[in-house]
Amino acid sequence: MQTAQTTVDPAEVAKFEAMAAEWWDPKGKFKPLHMLNPCRLDYITSQIAGEFDRDLTTPEPFKGLRILDIGCGGGLLSEPLARLGATVVGADAAERNIPVAKVHAEQSGLTIDYRCTTAEALAQAGEQFDAVVNMEVVEHVADPLAYLTACRQLLKSGGLHVCSTINRNPKSYAMAIIGAEVIMRWLPKGTHEWNKFITPDELFELLENAGLTPVDRKGFVFNPILWSWSLSDRDLSVNYVTASAKP
Repeated sequence: MQTAQTTVDPAEVAKFEAMAAEWWDPKGKFKPLHMLNPCRLDYITSQIAGEFDRDLTTPEPFKGLRILDIGCGGGLLSEPLARLGATVVGADAAERNIPVAKVHAEQSGLTIDYRCTTAEALAQAGEQFDAVVNMEVVEHVADPLAYLTACRQLLKSGGLHVCSTINRNPKSYAMAIIGAEVIMRWLPKGTHEWNKFITPDELFELLENAGLTPVDRKGFVFNPILWSWSLSDRDLSVNYVTASAKP
C-alpha cells in the first residue's frame, strides 16, 4: 500500500500539542481564537449558506452537508457547524488535540467524527466533502501548494473551500507576533513564523494552481477600542479569509 505524502511540519504540530489542554479556556493561550471565532464563523456560515442555498434562520440549515474542518484543534469551529446540522469530520495532525475535542463534543451532546490525520491521508483514502474549512493552517504547513491541492481533492465538484491565514508585511509582524506573542502574551513566543505568512495575492495564486477558483476574500480586523473583530472588504493587512470553489 502506498503511503500518503504529507505536508505536515512536525515542529509546527509540536507547538499546538503543547497547548492542547487549553483549547476551550477563553482566557488561555487560545484567547485570540475565542475572540475571533464569532467573526470567522459568520463568514464561514454565510459562504456555505450562499453556495448551497441554505437559510440560516431555519433549524439545522446545513443538514445533509458533509464538512471537513481541517486543523480542527479543540473543535472551536467543528462544534457550531455540527449544531447547524452538518455531518462534520474534524481532522488534526496534532494527536493531543483530538481527545480534547472528543471529550468536549461529548459533553456538549454533539456527534463529531474527530480524527488524528492529515489532508493528504484523507484525500488518498478517497474522502469527499461538500465544504472544507481550512482556518489558520496553511501558514503552518511545509508545502502550501501540495496542502491546498489535497484540500481541493477532498472536495466534491461544486464544493466550497474556506481558507484563512495571515498577511506578510510589517503590520502583520507587529500585530501577530510582537503584539500577540510578546506584548499581550496571548500565544507562546514562536507560535508564528513571519516568513511563512502569505499575502492575499500569493494565496489566490496558490489556490488557482491547486485547481480551485477563488470567489471572495475579506479581512478580519481587530478594533482595540471595542475589543472586537469585524469583517472588512478593504483591510486585509493582517488576518484575512478567502472562499474558493471546485469547478
